[in-house]
Amino acid sequence: MTARMVIFDFDGTLADSFGWFLAVLDDVAKRYGFRRVGADEVADFRRLDARQILDRLALPRWKLPLVAAHMCSLQAKADIRPFPGIPALLDDLSRSGLRLALVSSNAAANVRRVLGPDTITRFDHLDCGAGLFGKAGRLKTVLRRAAIPAAQVIAIGDEIRDIEAARACGIATGAVSWGYTDGDALAAHSPDFLVHSLDELRVTLLTQAGIGPFQGRAAPP
Repeated sequence: MTARMVIFDFDGTLADSFGWFLAVLDDVAKRYGFRRVGADEVADFRRLDARQILDRLALPRWKLPLVAAHMCSLQAKADIRPFPGIPALLDDLSRSGLRLALVSSNAAANVRRVLGPDTITRFDHLDCGAGLFGKAGRLKTVLRRAAIPAAQVIAIGDEIRDIEAARACGIATGAVSWGYTDGDALAAHSPDFLVHSLDELRVTLLTQAGIGPFQGRAAPP
């Protein structure tokens, strides 16, 4: 496979938002009537997929759009930033000739604010906000708009649902261990690759694109 496009998830993959998420979760739970998550439960929750999390929280599916919209409104006022090195990574990938896209249930305004006006221009396609057809539907939309075969695309995410959505579309999937889901739990769902650092992700993506591991600006030592 020679990759021509990389589709990124946002929260937990590019944006360092997990700490903020935990900080506001108790208040959101009280507002919408689902159970709170104790500090001693966080590690366990990070091993679950999205369906298991909703069941464990006793959060009805019909409430999920309300909760998601409320979280987006809270995040609009939060001090959330990209993980260190993300702008340089995206710059390297874009300069290498890879096309970049971003798919997120978060609001486009939040994505633009966190990434900033320079970094956001690296993306050819953004598909953000609440959607009716889930992440797989959003990925298919990007493929259609970009007029690119699924076999030439890699999707990068930090959750089990990201792996499942990419697989449903016939897209290769890469998982990162620094986000919302525990790395061992991601590995158990057999992504095409799992990385633990931005340097490792850079090398892997450039290699998949047939560019070679040391032609980006910031190769690992």
